Amino acid sequence: MNQGNGENTLQIYQKLVSISVDLASTLDLAMLLRRIVQVAAELCNAEAASILLFDDKKQQLIFQASTDIKNEEQMRGIVVPKESIAGWVAISRQPLNVADVHEDSRFFKEVETRLQFPTSSLVAVPMIIKEKLVGVLEVLNKRAAPFSDQDLEYLNVLGALAAVAIENSRLFHQSDLISELVHELRTPLTSIITICYLLEKADMPEEDRLRLAHTILTEAQRLNAMATEFLDLSRLESGRSNTRFSVFSMMLLVKECCQVMQPRAAENNIELSVDLPGVYLDLEADRDQIKQLILNLLSNAVKFNRPGGKIYVRSWEENEKVYLEIKDTGLGMPADAIPRLFARFYRVPEQESASQGTGLGLSICKRIVENHDGKISVLSNVGVGTSFIVQFPKSHLN
Repeated sequence: MNQGNGENTLQIYQKLVSISVDLASTLDLAMLLRRIVQVAAELCNAEAASILLFDDKKQQLIFQASTDIKNEEQMRGIVVPKESIAGWVAISRQPLNVADVHEDSRFFKEVETRLQFPTSSLVAVPMIIKEKLVGVLEVLNKRAAPFSDQDLEYLNVLGALAAVAIENSRLFHQSDLISELVHELRTPLTSIITICYLLEKADMPEEDRLRLAHTILTEAQRLNAMATEFLDLSRLESGRSNTRFSVFSMMLLVKECCQVMQPRAAENNIELSVDLPGVYLDLEADRDQIKQLILNLLSNAVKFNRPGGKIYVRSWEENEKVYLEIKDTGLGMPADAIPRLFARFYRVPEQESASQGTGLGLSICKRIVENHDGKISVLSNVGVGTSFIVQFPKSHLN
């Protein structure tokens, strides 16, 4: 696709027009980012390409995608310093062609150290739409000659196209999410409006008035939880969530989560049984996200259990993978509910009377697992109980 293959400038721009149509029709963000870096590397005849997305709220530049899947797994979620080359491009909003990165004091050396990927040259361009910084697009190591001004020009055009496509993807998913959220808000809002109307009746007994006031509180708490989980899911799905990888003890985290959930389990006389290995079980992941995952699964195991029931929690390592199982002796689910279980706002009809949840918890769990290149599976039988099994790669450094 580049001039090294004998194509002239007009042919390359014609292909960029064709690529823009391809990018505009791709609404899945992960797939879109993968396509952009592939095109960038091919366009500039580079060994690798990467995308760093800008978190406007935290004012951070975060590594998000690479042509090398292994490298992407290791680097995804890392915050790139403002003093780096990519940071300079983001702040100045100017493209940059660096012939020798080791001669540039701004070079972010963690890339080489962590990935053992020698970098010699680099071109980076800002991705901007309507004066809004979306991120930075980079290509690394020209395969033949040094990167030229033409490479920078072509990548700049691709960066502009990529910015539009990324924002379109985000807006599509946000619009989709918002329409679903508005639909879900109607039920608790209708309840609150109806109850407020009833509370205006002067002849209502005080006991009934207090009961209805408590219902308003319950519905308001549900709305608050829904808004919080909606924002969490929106950040996870849009790629704006900052996944910070660190090595921590899975055993200690599981124990911590069980201690948090123990009082709620005790209220319903539910026994929490924890089975952990005798060795120090390490996991490289985002500790906060894994904690949110475990607490969500434990919360469901409590909510959909039965008084006097049990919850079994265990974690183990096998074939360089870390496993977590949370099993309950609760209501269970019919087989036809399992394929829809991780869909946004889905609640199993047979369980709705047991607990009024937001229907977003398991969607968040699935997205967290996907962010860590893991897998989550469900086994359930009506009247017997449910088991969630999650597996993660033990490390992203291999």
